[in-house]
Amino acid sequence: MLSEEEHLVADAAAACVRTRFQDRIEDVFAEGHFPQDWIEVLAEAQYLGITASEAYGGMEASPLIYGLIMKALEAGDSGLRSFASVQNSLVNYPIERFGTEEQRREYLPDLVSGRRIGCFGLTEADHGSDPGSMATKAFETEGGYILNGSKMWITNGNLAHLSVIWAKLRGEIRGFIVPTDLPGFSRRPVPRKWSLRASDTAQLFLQDVELPKEALLPGSGGLKSALACLNKARFGIAWGVLGIVESMLDLALKYSSERRQFGRPLSSFQLQQQKLAELFSRYEQALFISLQTARLSSEDRDHYARISLIKRNNTALARESVHIAREILGAAGISSEYPVMRHMMNIESVYTYEGTHDIHTLILGRYLTGEDAFS
Repeated sequence: MLSEEEHLVADAAAACVRTRFQDRIEDVFAEGHFPQDWIEVLAEAQYLGITASEAYGGMEASPLIYGLIMKALEAGDSGLRSFASVQNSLVNYPIERFGTEEQRREYLPDLVSGRRIGCFGLTEADHGSDPGSMATKAFETEGGYILNGSKMWITNGNLAHLSVIWAKLRGEIRGFIVPTDLPGFSRRPVPRKWSLRASDTAQLFLQDVELPKEALLPGSGGLKSALACLNKARFGIAWGVLGIVESMLDLALKYSSERRQFGRPLSSFQLQQQKLAELFSRYEQALFISLQTARLSSEDRDHYARISLIKRNNTALARESVHIAREILGAAGISSEYPVMRHMMNIESVYTYEGTHDIHTLILGRYLTGEDAFS
């Protein structure tokens, strides 16, 4: 059901992960950092500006192309996909959608080329699932704005040259482009993570950070603007985690065919076939729903509830897929010779961020019933 171009993009992305990242992923995960040279590889492949307009150096690719690339990257590691997902959906997108032409020309060419790295500052330590209650505030001054507050669990935060910070200005949530080298802006790594170790995660602090008037994203207004960005990110996550499911299915099939017990391959036993058949069936269903969502998105007919559907469904399936693979591989499943435990630890974060499973359940519940169960 893919075009020739879509097949070529998917194959090229898989080859990029296999040849440029795969050999180092386990070591990088164990060390707990995101290598600088990986940024150069992603930029060279144009994976930091997939959907950005060609006018600013981007690929201006379709949602499906974006999804296929995210799937390939996450099959490598969730940290790899997270880096590209943030740059594309949470930094490039709000600047292009809510920014001025001057802001687009100032920032987007450097962002899509990897010369600048961005991060997205919405979540706070005390306000995760309820970002509308954020405590970060912006105050107008004669020459611009002053920001005060903090943000937590910020992907790419320690590497970023700029941050799209969301703060309340006169009670309304607005977006600001905040260079990370300004006085009063500080950050520190989130320590001792057991998940997304091959990803940079930071806490950001803003203490009387002075911004010019040009820092405001004028098209932003209200929480709906930030959530529009999150919808783009959730779409990429939903496609990305299909890469985990696919890799776990392939690994379980290969291992069970080669591993022999009681004189027979594991794949010949009914219990193992039941696990494989169930995982394959659910993967096919998830893939087709995601494909349909991508096609609708290309026609501007996507809906936030459908995005919640695939994010909720696909991350839950990915979470289950690593457990099935772990069962089939037995003791081998805990070894770094195989990616099972690394994906298992990563999916615990992906299952939760950009809206927890429960939050997406309530979004779907509201869509179905018309009743808001959030408060």
